[in-house]
Amino acid sequence: MDDRIAETLRADPTMASLVDRHGPLTVEPATDEFARLCTSIVNQQLSTASATAIHDRFLDRLDGEVTPERVLAADEEHLRETGLSGTKVEYLRSAARAFRDDDRDLTREGFADATDDEVVEALTAVRGIGEWTARMHLIFALGREDVLPLGDLAVRKGIAQVYADGDDLDRTAMREIAETWRPYRSYGTRYIWAEYES
Repeated sequence: MDDRIAETLRADPTMASLVDRHGPLTVEPATDEFARLCTSIVNQQLSTASATAIHDRFLDRLDGEVTPERVLAADEEHLRETGLSGTKVEYLRSAARAFRDDDRDLTREGFADATDDEVVEALTAVRGIGEWTARMHLIFALGREDVLPLGDLAVRKGIAQVYADGDDLDRTAMREIAETWRPYRSYGTRYIWAEYES
């Protein structure tokens, strides 16, 4: 996180305190977009602890190499034994086929000239990838710096906790709070997560 980003976030005194508390956080492209997408699919609707445990077993089952070919070749029952539901296995295989067979290039290079909304549209056309997963992909796989994923429960609860002492805030109010973080809302989001999970 460079000085320009820190200066922008520090314009919000509340966010400035989070930056001081949690130190520099990063938003960087993943080295493997497909593997990172699988992580987001595994994490769907799970607590952090459960998601981590299942993902670790999923990695072990694939011998640490999460590729479309390995996901498609893996025995479904073996994948289910990691704690994945049958639906999640289906979603992972759907994503694997999209990365392997789709005419569209779903890699960072393929999305280089696409807007965030265009990326979301392309990804949500793949079975099992919804808005939440697509927004996680923007941040954690593509390294997009200005994403505000209000579909994420922890983000909403975290903003309410930090900015309203836990009182309910609607999404319009949350967007207004995050305006001061532009064009680095992904970084602001990371600080909200860090505070919420601490």
